[in-house]
Amino acid sequence: MIDAHQHVWRIGENDCRWPPPDLAAIRRNFLVDELESLAAPLGVQGSVLVQSQESDRDTDWLLEQAEGADFVKAVVGWVDLKSDAAAARIAALAEHRKMRGLRPMLQNLPSDTWILDAEIEPAVEAMIAHRLVFDALVFTRHLCHLRIFARRYPQLAIVIDHAAKPPIRSGQLEPWRTEISALAALPNVWCKLSGLLTEAASDQDMHALGPFVDHLIRVFGPYRLMWGSDWPVLNLAGDYGQWLRLARRLCGGGPAALRAVFDGTARVVYRL
Repeated sequence: MIDAHQHVWRIGENDCRWPPPDLAAIRRNFLVDELESLAAPLGVQGSVLVQSQESDRDTDWLLEQAEGADFVKAVVGWVDLKSDAAAARIAALAEHRKMRGLRPMLQNLPSDTWILDAEIEPAVEAMIAHRLVFDALVFTRHLCHLRIFARRYPQLAIVIDHAAKPPIRSGQLEPWRTEISALAALPNVWCKLSGLLTEAASDQDMHALGPFVDHLIRVFGPYRLMWGSDWPVLNLAGDYGQWLRLARRLCGGGPAALRAVFDGTARVVYRL
């Protein structure tokens, strides 16, 4: 199995400004060794390490961590895509043997249409040239803009993180269901089955997640859907083994489908 989405950080180092003090449960250092000690006994053979800070220094540190950890198979970092130096920075990062993608933190940006700005075109073209994946950290309101972006760059592999954080607390499938379906119709878009526990209320059970997961499986299929833990953010709502077991139950399907969601899709998309 591959964990397609997890983070590490050192509080106060490498430009680490998140998580804030009010998230006390995860405001401490988290490193690869701790993740491996949780995941490996459950059959997880490797992970995709994803940025959590909008920082070049953090991305460089993540690559250093990956170089010293066989368990980390790929890194999704961060680049200021509007910088004049973005294309050169992307080319330099792509030389690292585990560099596989970039994630602008779209959910935090003041403009929902930022992704459509002409200033990022040279950076996106550099990503395509170097076969880097675009991880999209978005909410439902961003999906219509992400669809335009995906059509504009059909050669760019795009992965929707955390299924665009669907409104599990309210249980209202629309407009998320319609918007995610439209993106799933595009062949260059994949989706992560991750981050869902933290979108649910503390008193909700797997039945609350069921309609959302069922829809993701229906529109993406197992070969464009990949499981991720979102550890250690996951710790705000559950634990590693709990989420892995729950996700397997929610996915159902035969052995081939489960192998795709929990292993094969991530290997293909991130070239593991």
